[in-house]
Amino acid sequence: MTALSEHFTLEELAFSETAARHNISNRPDAETVARLRETASGLERVRALLNAPIRVSSGYRAPAVNAMVGGASNSAHLKGWAADFTSTFGDPLAVCRAIAASDLVFDQLIYEFGAWTHLSFDPRGRRQVLTVNHAGTTEGLHP
Repeated sequence: MTALSEHFTLEELAFSETAARHNISNRPDAETVARLRETASGLERVRALLNAPIRVSSGYRAPAVNAMVGGASNSAHLKGWAADFTSTFGDPLAVCRAIAASDLVFDQLIYEFGAWTHLSFDPRGRRQVLTVNHAGTTEGLHP
């Protein structure tokens, strides 16, 4: 296992069930691994804020994997800046609200489909807070 931070490994942040199921390589290059290290550092700050573990369901996505899961063509997952996760802290809306109310630096925080939190650490640091549901994307957090 390749540690990126105290609680996150490269294998965890690059694992994809879709890639495994379709025998697609989801191995990031060295530049992406460096960004994943920064993402892991950001996730450590989130873990400390929530005082609870988080489970990453999607981190880095190779272009073919991103296309298969219907990811945006400019997704931060493609560059290693983003992770989708859940936490024992509470439901994803509570997680998003806690992060939004904090002073954590992030680019995008998205409450996605009522099921998980998407968090991007792209260095633009725009602190965009969004909700994505089956009807589309809206600004702010909506249950």
